[in-house]
Amino acid sequence: MPNRITITLAESAIQDLTDIREYYQAQEVPEVGDRFVKEIISSVEELAIHPDRGRIVPEFNRPQLRELIHPPFRIVYRRYKEKISVVRVWRSERLMRLP
Repeated sequence: MPNRITITLAESAIQDLTDIREYYQAQEVPEVGDRFVKEIISSVEELAIHPDRGRIVPEFNRPQLRELIHPPFRIVYRRYKEKISVVRVWRSERLMRLP
């Protein structure tokens, strides 16, 4: 059995998840936000076993920068040898750009 990868969430990703919950609360459907956040976390947890599951982010074309698509969100993560860092959870239609 392969080694499990350590997963961390950057502050930006944690804030994104908080924003998702708050958005759906403001829309008066908090259960939708809660469901999305749970599903996103579940997808991220699967990366510990299948770290290369996500596709390379097309805007950058760098093998270490990958994403999972969980409509309507993109879960963007950096793939290191023994760890993964989730950096953003954005709406799918939003394009990424380097700061």
